[in-house]
Amino acid sequence: MCGIVGFTGSGQAAPVLLDGLARLEYRGYDSAGIAVKRDDSDRIEIVKVKGRLNQLAKKTDSGRTVPGCCGIGHTRWATHGEPSMVNAHPHYSDDQSVIVVHNGIIENYLELKEKLTKSGYTFYSQTDTEVITKLLDYYYKKCQGSTLEAIVKVMLRVRGSYALGIMLKAEPGVIYSVRKDSPLIVGRNEQGSLIASDVPAILKYTRNVYYIDNLEIARLTKDEVTFYNIDKEEITKEPVEIKWDAEAAEKGGFEHFMMKEIHEQPRAVRDTISSYVKDGRVDLSSVGLTEEEIQGISRLYIVACGSAYHVGIAAKYVIEDLAKLPVEVDLASEFRYRDPLLDKDALVVIISQSGETADSLAALREAKSRGIRTLAVVNVVGSSIAREADNVFYTLAGPEIAVATTKAYSTQLVAGYLMAIHFGLVRGVLQEAYYEKLVEELLKLPDKIGKVLEDKERLQWFASKFSSVHDIFFIGRGIDYAISMEGSLKMKEISYVHSEAYAAGELKHGTISLVEDGILVVCVLTQDKLFEKTLSNMVEVKSRGAYLMGLTNYGNYSIEDTADFTVYVPRTDPHFTTSLAILPLQLMGYYVSCAKGLDVDKPRNLAKSVTVE
Repeated sequence: MCGIVGFTGSGQAAPVLLDGLARLEYRGYDSAGIAVKRDDSDRIEIVKVKGRLNQLAKKTDSGRTVPGCCGIGHTRWATHGEPSMVNAHPHYSDDQSVIVVHNGIIENYLELKEKLTKSGYTFYSQTDTEVITKLLDYYYKKCQGSTLEAIVKVMLRVRGSYALGIMLKAEPGVIYSVRKDSPLIVGRNEQGSLIASDVPAILKYTRNVYYIDNLEIARLTKDEVTFYNIDKEEITKEPVEIKWDAEAAEKGGFEHFMMKEIHEQPRAVRDTISSYVKDGRVDLSSVGLTEEEIQGISRLYIVACGSAYHVGIAAKYVIEDLAKLPVEVDLASEFRYRDPLLDKDALVVIISQSGETADSLAALREAKSRGIRTLAVVNVVGSSIAREADNVFYTLAGPEIAVATTKAYSTQLVAGYLMAIHFGLVRGVLQEAYYEKLVEELLKLPDKIGKVLEDKERLQWFASKFSSVHDIFFIGRGIDYAISMEGSLKMKEISYVHSEAYAAGELKHGTISLVEDGILVVCVLTQDKLFEKTLSNMVEVKSRGAYLMGLTNYGNYSIEDTADFTVYVPRTDPHFTTSLAILPLQLMGYYVSCAKGLDVDKPRNLAKSVTVE
């Protein structure tokens, strides 16, 4: 959702804040602001803008007009209150002695607001964050200047999720950070101390970070960081070394992060495979599931949101076929609210790139509360879901900055393949020869992904031709339907084109009534056993005036008799075809967005990590 940064040290804070916020803008870009304790007075100066961060950089002359060595900053994705200067963070108490930035949602902010209004406080914004700010001011005065005591009282009174960066006029050079269910990390270097919502914001300054756990508080000064629990007891935390290359969070010569990350997929897939395939055998020992435990699993429940949910749909086909293990796939936002009936011997698999997705984290906790074993498939080491799950399967996509996921999606698919192959062997379903063949084919995937990317110019031409289209349908059967769902989502996310994915066999049950002259239908046909069936569906929509794009494997050239435009991908084992077929659809969404002149990396109304419900 929103992005938070903070710095206190020996250097100027504002340039560090702006640099960090620039690397977090994928989390929200409705408005931005910084608060800096000025060197030349006891005043904390607050500067805010509506819109993108570059407006804030212009307003402050890249931070030079706000001198000071301690500050906090924020880039906003609006929840409570429209995007505006007034609703932008940081927020402050009536006398500007307490300054707060916040990521999350306070569920009981209206009742707290009513209490504070009766106590004489006035409110200038529509945000829940302003309520936190003034509640903290209220308790700070009640506690006679004990900041730690006041923060704890606020934590006990508010309901919801929050990551907070706090400055007080009475404590110059000090930043407090607080966390519950929203991500926040702390870093240290020789120049000072930093806070951030995500690693890319501070990777330039330090590789050693502390992950703040739920209901913990950090006090940052120039020279040290002190951690406390909610009982105000000092606690010890060990830093975690971030192994990402700092250049991984840069565009590296590409116009957009999304295109860079599309081209990083061969490397990301190769890294993920090589971490779990040793000497031609799948080795999931680092995940922590024993063969006995795998044999005892009665079924899998895959729970995820967005693209990760589409990974789950694809994984269901693969796992059920290769491991003969029943799989149910749930949207995380629906999972706990439908009061699911869970088998006590099941494994709940939570898929999340960030490891901080609010609904997925809640689903994880629901499963654990019922005594069901959990496995996290995540990309970010030390994330909330990774820390709370019983077992963790780390993907190695590296930092993904563009809001629309590409390489993280591809590495999650690989995690599904590896689990299916390994579970199938352990459960006695896969014969050794077929097992070896699957592993061999899996190792070829990175090179085949690279081969697909070589054909992107044709897709650019096609996308520019259809950049003004208003509706697109994606159709497929089986795994191809799962591919269609992700392709449709990519088009929606970054191109703002209305698109829908349908199981091709369902067209006659209503959807075909929407097909008319000139409408674009993207048809995915990578499963040989379903090729003729889907080809018949293509003929059906073509007879009603649709323009057809076909996406199939090399060798299926008969499709050109029906399709108006065809994209081919290398052949692989049909269980792995999603990894290849998704690439043209990623590129299609990207090129349509570029042709329309849109912001590819930061599509409207979206944020990279949804850390609130």
